[in-house]
Amino acid sequence: SEKKVEASRNFANKIWNAARFILMNLDGSEAAPHVPAADALEDKWILSLFNKLTKEVTENLEKFELGIAVSKLYDFIWDIFCDWYIELAKIRLQQGGEAAAQAKDVLIYVLSETLKLLHPFMPFITEEIWQTLPHEGDTIMLSPWPVYNEALCFDEDEKHMDIIMEAIRAIRNRRAEMNVPPSRKAHVYIATEYKDVFSTAVVFLQRLASAADVEIGDSFEIPGAVSIVTAYAKVYIPMGDLVDFE
Repeated sequence: SEKKVEASRNFANKIWNAARFILMNLDGSEAAPHVPAADALEDKWILSLFNKLTKEVTENLEKFELGIAVSKLYDFIWDIFCDWYIELAKIRLQQGGEAAAQAKDVLIYVLSETLKLLHPFMPFITEEIWQTLPHEGDTIMLSPWPVYNEALCFDEDEKHMDIIMEAIRAIRNRRAEMNVPPSRKAHVYIATEYKDVFSTAVVFLQRLASAADVEIGDSFEIPGAVSIVTAYAKVYIPMGDLVDFE
């Protein structure tokens, strides 16, 4: 159908734009893709999810479950890598230094290896992009197939990232319901048992949830505040930060 052709075109554009963004941030001195050192929470999260994707897609292909395999790749590339990880990586890329270098290593590794998994389904765009990224060898067709790596399992970090993402989604949804533009920053108060987790995510909330400041504690009493409840936290935003009363 034309709708499926259009959706596939949009997916190809999404991959192309992600690759273009990564290439814009490279200076030509980067090494070929290698398993990167992961210190940051978001790096461990994306590497762990990609590792599981590798295992699942390989098993699906061996069983000829082609539709399931490509559906998982679509979801990973569009939602997880492009809409979340790239946005989170921008924070460190703007900081520069060692933090930016680690983010680049992860971006190159995950995109390059994901292109290999996608190559049987989309051979032309994957080859084209792979050739422009740092790489070893002449063609993606002869590059080693990604393999599951036990050292890249970070289950606890996955859970912590899910807790943070759930809060960001909830704040975004409530702001959208109230027609609050992203440019209008608001103070965010988070009551949670996972204070350590949220304390590492202040910059994420500022960038992705339009938070001006973030305060984390056991409980808050803020009269007239908008409250947002997730499985792991209760978020309060003063109403005056969201709407113009006058």
